[in-house]
Amino acid sequence: MLEPPPLAPEIVNQLQALSSLRDVPAGTVLLSRSQSARELTILARGDAALGLAQDDVPFHPERAVQAPDWLDASSAWLGATHAQDAMALSDVQVVSVPRAALQTAMGRHPELARRLVTILARQVFALTEVTHDLMHKDAESRFAAWLLHRCTTEPDTPGRAVVALHERKRDIAAQLAITPETLSRLLRQLSRKGLIEVLGYTVRVLDLASLKMLAVG
Repeated sequence: MLEPPPLAPEIVNQLQALSSLRDVPAGTVLLSRSQSARELTILARGDAALGLAQDDVPFHPERAVQAPDWLDASSAWLGATHAQDAMALSDVQVVSVPRAALQTAMGRHPELARRLVTILARQVFALTEVTHDLMHKDAESRFAAWLLHRCTTEPDTPGRAVVALHERKRDIAAQLAITPETLSRLLRQLSRKGLIEVLGYTVRVLDLASLKMLAVG
């Protein structure tokens, strides 16, 4: 989670001593916008989603998170509440690192501080891309870009790739700011164009180059 190459053993041992690991069942709210953020939080195992949780209203996912990935690496530095709610979509493991203790460790180890700055910069860049796509791309281009970010290439078949769908259609649609019906239409549309083939919860990308061109918008 802190970018390669591996950190010095001294830093790794200190981080392990600072961190806490907990197992959480599916359906649990992992982070809440009503709570002060005092820790940096990592999804170590399982699937979760960031979005909006409200009383008596189904959780509204805005972004899926598959382990290992950060759930919230920024809010604690601002002394604010969490920017989004987070919910476990499966049984998960969550790692928490207290901001105050981590800040002390960063003062002792400049390389640790540099890695964390890089992580935050990547997150800002990714969020800027998402904002740009929502403002300037149509639904088909946004969906093509969504698929590309999740592609696993097939070495034996150049120009092709596979996307495993870990989320329900309505959750994917929410991330793209479209309806589930529009998502179904886009899947049929890309299939008719020969760009993809849908097999249950797997999407086979048949023409990676054309999908990349479509994602540009």
